[in-house]
Amino acid sequence: MSMATHNSAMGCMLTAILYVYVVSVAVSGRVLPLHPYLNGDEKPISNIFDTSNYGILQLNNGLARTPQMGWNSWNFFACDINETVIKETADALISTGLAKLGYIYVNIDDCWSDLVRDSKGQLVPDSKTFPSGINYLADYVHSKGLKLGIYSDAGAFTCQVRPGSLFHESDDAERFASWGVDYLKYDNCFNLGIEPEKRYPPMRDALNATGRSIFYSICEWGVHDPALWAGKVGNSWRTTDDIKDSWARSITSYVGLTLIVLIMTTIADLNDKWAAYAGPGGWNVGNGGMTYQEYRAHFSIWALMKAPLLIGCDVRNMTAETFEILSNEEVISVNQDPLGVQGRKVYAYGPNGCYQVWAGPLSGQRLAVILWNRCSKTGSITAKWSALGLESSISVSIRDLWKHEYISQDSVGSFSAGVDAHACEMYILTPLTETQPAS
Repeated sequence: MSMATHNSAMGCMLTAILYVYVVSVAVSGRVLPLHPYLNGDEKPISNIFDTSNYGILQLNNGLARTPQMGWNSWNFFACDINETVIKETADALISTGLAKLGYIYVNIDDCWSDLVRDSKGQLVPDSKTFPSGINYLADYVHSKGLKLGIYSDAGAFTCQVRPGSLFHESDDAERFASWGVDYLKYDNCFNLGIEPEKRYPPMRDALNATGRSIFYSICEWGVHDPALWAGKVGNSWRTTDDIKDSWARSITSYVGLTLIVLIMTTIADLNDKWAAYAGPGGWNVGNGGMTYQEYRAHFSIWALMKAPLLIGCDVRNMTAETFEILSNEEVISVNQDPLGVQGRKVYAYGPNGCYQVWAGPLSGQRLAVILWNRCSKTGSITAKWSALGLESSISVSIRDLWKHEYISQDSVGSFSAGVDAHACEMYILTPLTETQPAS
């Protein structure tokens, strides 16, 4: 879980965790379809995006066809949660229109349960903060057309020292299913030194056995490179340590553990190397938070990397700037594009490589491109066709996803833009044909 909290409405972080959807018994044996690039349905616009590992690991359970979207309680509320907060958050997702944009998961993080199991060994909600029970909350959230998520841990205890689910997988999975839970974030604290490859599959099997489709989120912190094994266990998995709402790396001592807390830029770099393993059915991700320009860059990079978009702020009290970022439909469409190829860093130059070009292919032979300035001063960044893997003679229209306008009708060879420090600009490049002029 992220250890960062932020008390301002602008501090609206996207939680950095990779989630996994659990396959039901009825569909667990399905063969995952080939990626559109591999079955000939879609011709790649660029030859530099590796999808060779797609389909090798991912589950095919009807979930995670695109990255999940929603809200998670931890980054803003930490343990200060209760059923009123959860209900009001669900209401806010509806009233703000965020739910219509795809933010449908309302995920309760740690501290929802009592400090001990009941006399029958069952998990029970904290009677002071969740007096009506989780089933009541699930019914309430479902009545809004949303889905409810819950939290547990693949260890003896959760990170906040509530009962963990290690060796209780079957009972807890049945409990979650009986409550109507749609999503499980499964953390990595107090794991008794048992390898994650052994601790996470039992919960997958237990959730599977319930017959209910439950989104299974593996929060393993990237300890054992989960991109290499977690796809057979779930549909998304966390590739990194926790993040701090800052532009600096720090180390935090927490409940007897030493946690490396990473900045958003570092998480982006770490996640970049696993791009070939992401695709429909399984997704990589990270967390983040900062100034307005840094938040906007964070949202853009997360969308390009096909990270789950999980809001980490109090959506009941958002600023106009926060809502503007979270509700950008053009950026969200990149994240939710059905082609499902994770974007990556394709070129970097300047001092310490701080002028960066990130890109990822989209359906319809389009290409999403981000010019990201990680320098401390404003600069001009150029994306050359050679870096993007495009033929030098191809002509494209260029649409700015933050200005919501075309900045070029017919570009060839390269394009440039001035980018503020710690900011980014995001575009979609569409190849032009005689029958498809830019509009």
